[in-house]
Amino acid sequence: MPSSDAAFEFKPIDLAKHHQVCVQFRADAFVCSFGSAERFYEPNGAGAVQYLRWLEQRIAELPDGCVHLWKTGQIIGQIELGCWKRDASVGYVNLFYLAPEYRGQGLGARLDEYATQFFGQHGYGRARLSASPTNLAAIAFYQKRGWVDLGQRRDMPDTHYFEKVY
Repeated sequence: MPSSDAAFEFKPIDLAKHHQVCVQFRADAFVCSFGSAERFYEPNGAGAVQYLRWLEQRIAELPDGCVHLWKTGQIIGQIELGCWKRDASVGYVNLFYLAPEYRGQGLGARLDEYATQFFGQHGYGRARLSASPTNLAAIAFYQKRGWVDLGQRRDMPDTHYFEKVY
């Protein structure tokens, strides 16, 4: 997948080198969505280990679906893309993430544009993601970028499905 410009570059996640960054980003995404990373880490603390195993498998299956966004040698964002587990013909965004200091600068559009290219190249005509309605910044971003709120998830009542048709 192409980079956006010289200062920004998408690179496949190197889990051996950057596993701590991945865990940090995912935990912060839980804080943004649910006010705490407790759900991520789980009561027994095994959540991070389980996440890294899951991410390793996802990277093996679709390396261009799990990428970091770099700016001048620093990782500033992360995307995790694949197919929706309930319908393999639908793409799924597991994570759009930007480090806090890079939010609100229009860089989220780069993540969404990458996802659009990815889903197009992999033959998906639409994609879904889940978001907490309390994460107002994320909801506003998704709606601005053409994601439509499909309503509350049955299996996770504190989140909503969003869908985008390409």
